[in-house]
Amino acid sequence: QMHLVESGGGLVQAGGSLRLSCAHSGRTFSRYAMGWFRQAPGKEREFVAAISWSGGVTYYADSVKGRFTISRDNAKNMVYLQMNSLKPEDTAVYSCAAGRSWDPSTKKDEYDYWGQGTQVTVSS
Repeated sequence: QMHLVESGGGLVQAGGSLRLSCAHSGRTFSRYAMGWFRQAPGKEREFVAAISWSGGVTYYADSVKGRFTISRDNAKNMVYLQMNSLKPEDTAVYSCAAGRSWDPSTKKDEYDYWGQGTQVTVSS
């Protein structure tokens, strides 16, 4: 059983930056992709970014491409999401998730473990 804990959310003005962190533990002897998803009030959870086990392959939603960067440090069991040029429409609860395999996916059904999420609010 994996345990994932996000941190780094908060309130920021439009154009600002935040760095989200995800600490994950409990899953040894396996290699797995990691992803970030977000859910705004009244909306479905949507894909934001994903990264392969090695970090060599990354995927981004079109809405965040060029503004967000996903990275990971396997030695520390950490995954990060650097968010720049934030917009009010980025406001949501952001959750990290551990994938079923080492290949990243944009589909939430391909992720088995989820954190509780961290709130990001971008004011205009």
